[in-house]
Amino acid sequence: MNLEYVPTICPYCSCGCGIYLVVQDGKIIGQEPWKEHPINEGANCPKGKNAYAFLYSEDRLKMPLVRKNGALQETSWDEALDLIVSKLKEATPENFGFIASCRNSNEDAYVMQKFTRVVMGTNNVEYCGRLCHSPA
Repeated sequence: MNLEYVPTICPYCSCGCGIYLVVQDGKIIGQEPWKEHPINEGANCPKGKNAYAFLYSEDRLKMPLVRKNGALQETSWDEALDLIVSKLKEATPENFGFIASCRNSNEDAYVMQKFTRVVMGTNNVEYCGRLCHSPA
């Protein structure tokens, strides 16, 4: 059994805790603490210890979904992106808001809030981390 330990940052929140992903035959099978990491020194929260599990979830979306006739239907990436572009062009600062995922890196979160504030012209930004990731 050939295991590889890949140093990375926990994908659960934007704290930036270091972990080692345990990889076997190209598949992530677990994680180990990164004791020398300056942020968390090997300590991970319970959610972070299992943060890789969502990668193989049966519930994980693999294709974009678009609401048609009141129901979500799989669609192509091109159609989904075209719809996003058209909706963004219609949006105003009063009717636009951004809800960020709890699984964003700190850098991702920065770009999202910057886009919302500078490009869309609104401060309507929310993030479930404010609620201690409870909905996640």
